[in-house]
Amino acid sequence: MPILLLLLGLLQQKPAATPPLQPAPGNPVVVVDTSAGPITIELFKDQAPVSVENFLQYVREDFYPGTIWHRVVRGYVIQGGGYTASLGEKATRPPIQNEATNGLSNRKGTVAMARTRAARSATSQFFINLVDNPGLDHRGFAPDDFGYAVFGRVIDGWVAIDKIAAVKTTTTKDGMESVPETPILIKSVTLAKPPGEK
Repeated sequence: MPILLLLLGLLQQKPAATPPLQPAPGNPVVVVDTSAGPITIELFKDQAPVSVENFLQYVREDFYPGTIWHRVVRGYVIQGGGYTASLGEKATRPPIQNEATNGLSNRKGTVAMARTRAARSATSQFFINLVDNPGLDHRGFAPDDFGYAVFGRVIDGWVAIDKIAAVKTTTTKDGMESVPETPILIKSVTLAKPPGEK
């Protein structure tokens, strides 16, 4: 009987929170504060310099506050950084070079530049891979094969990501698919200070 009670107690315990990953020395780190909680992202400045500088420029311009996670596909990706809660598209700078040839794979937890079917069309939007998505990697030079440039990875914040991934979505809204019925806001994106810096 005591063994049975012990087993039941163990089954009822919540799984331990995943400890944060450590960024590589010198890599920028940003905190994306959302209405579902904070997400901390390490940026791969050496492997994706154009994408990282582009993202940081939008951060410096205070572009992201008030945008939403406008596309949520459970078991695939969450995407944001381009639309307001009323689904108004924000004006952006010109598209950037597609760095999908950098050898980084769209694995679970990586962050990549979103784009249209045109290979070089990424601006401000980005997505987080909820699972390994090798089909989004560079496979060739045709538009459908060029892939999506990975430029960072989540190092903390899966509680928030899981909340976002679990929201109820509409089939289509204003011509867009998988839009959360209740908007999930990006409240701020801030550059974290290096360890030891006050």
